Amino acid sequence: MTTLRLRLDLTYAGTDFAGWARQPGLRTVQGVLEDALATVLRVEDGVRLVVAGRTDAGVHARGQVAHLDVEAAALAALRSRDGARGPEVLVRRLAGLLPEDLVVRSAVVAPEGFDARFAALRRSYAYRVRDGAVRPDPLTRAMVLWHRHPLDAQAMSQAAARLVGLHDFAAFCRPRPGATTIRTLEVFDWQRAEEGADAGLLVARVQADAFCHSMVRSLVGACLTVGRGRRDVDWPARLLADGRRLATVAPALGLTLERVDYPPDAELARRAEQTRARRSGTPVSGCCG
Repeated sequence: MTTLRLRLDLTYAGTDFAGWARQPGLRTVQGVLEDALATVLRVEDGVRLVVAGRTDAGVHARGQVAHLDVEAAALAALRSRDGARGPEVLVRRLAGLLPEDLVVRSAVVAPEGFDARFAALRRSYAYRVRDGAVRPDPLTRAMVLWHRHPLDAQAMSQAAARLVGLHDFAAFCRPRPGATTIRTLEVFDWQRAEEGADAGLLVARVQADAFCHSMVRSLVGACLTVGRGRRDVDWPARLLADGRRLATVAPALGLTLERVDYPPDAELARRAEQTRARRSGTPVSGCCG
């Protein structure tokens, strides 16, 4: 029996989800999407999704990626009156089943070696803050943290720059048994957006090969403390060196997974193999937290 791997690109508003991972009795992205996929594909024993980064409750995603393995016959059975077949029909039918806060933008047969989690090169997040007396735009307020007092963007950016590189981020991660907290933080900066939908907002750009649990919101929380003037710009770096867990975690609503990057098709299998070897089989997600 032939099995195909499908890549799904999706976006969701995390406000009303209890995170990505399926949990009994809770509304989660994985649970809702897997149930819809099983219905469309007519798979009685359900389907299993593998995701690039398991987001926590309230965290949004604009560029999330997942994969599932499906029998070729089940996919071929999907046809429409206008001649569309397979993945295209799957996307259309999911649009009719999924709630408004979860959209599968595309589905394609993945190239050989593709793994949504292990083949990823990096994950990129944005954290958005409106500081000052004026509330966030009501059209985007569910994705923006409101801080009532002005923040020192320059100090926040200086503090963030001191954390870039290969480090043990134990101070900024919720510990998990047997899971490494060593990560390469490729980009971390704060800028005042000057145009577009983010105009006037303070936006953090955070990019790494992967993130341990709660890492992004802990990094952001440390910088917000600096921006309020409660700590100096070297304080987050001292926390990093000390290795003790940081208690300050920024609220989830300002955080969005923007993009997941993968190598060229010919390098996918090698990348996945390298990532698995590095993590020694430990179940560490690409989670931002």
